[in-house]
Amino acid sequence: MHRTRIKICGLTSEDDAVAAAEAGADAIGLVFYRPSPRAVSLERALRIRRALPPFVATVALFVNADEVEVREVLDALRPSLLQFHGDETPEDCARYGHPFVRAARVRPGLDLVNFAARYRIAQAVLLDAYVEGFGGGGEVFDWSLIPRSANFPIVLSGGLRASNVAQAVLRVRPWAVDVSSGVERAKGVKDADAMRRFVDAVRAADAIPETLTQDCACTPPGGGAPEPIRFPDT
Repeated sequence: MHRTRIKICGLTSEDDAVAAAEAGADAIGLVFYRPSPRAVSLERALRIRRALPPFVATVALFVNADEVEVREVLDALRPSLLQFHGDETPEDCARYGHPFVRAARVRPGLDLVNFAARYRIAQAVLLDAYVEGFGGGGEVFDWSLIPRSANFPIVLSGGLRASNVAQAVLRVRPWAVDVSSGVERAKGVKDADAMRRFVDAVRAADAIPETLTQDCACTPPGGGAPEPIRFPDT
């Protein structure tokens, strides 16, 4: 059984980070993009990281940041991964010699296979909804735009929440899922119960063998109402 990894992004407090870890998150995301309502200072990020229990990864998210800022965060925070969400080229991402994830804002016409080939040294490609500006804005994109020929690790993002993440896992079978606004009670303020329900929904989907869901009626967003997914009794 594949265990879908879970990243909860946009953490702004120590308490929320601990709650995310207790809910079962594999990683937390810290946003270093000042226009974002979820942005944190380096000092706050360090306090959050120190509050985490062991074996929970820290991901530092940047949008078109200058090299000095990225290196400052790298040197002080020592994140497990960098995550680039702007216009960064493959060379921009690679210059730090640190593992990274590259975000792709998905819309019709984007060749994801070619995109992944350009960023082939990335640990994974994070798929998010295309909106004006940067960030997914909590919107779901059409999962049917993900090519079946995709042979790279996918981190699925964009409008995920407890009510739809099981469908996302069963349809896309990503390596990981990434959630932010879908587990919040206000921008940058997480809801512990919502985080637990999100993790539970992912684990319930993981428990269904892929052979039983290859032809399931998990219709992508915009493609009509899907049939309810019935989880096995536990």
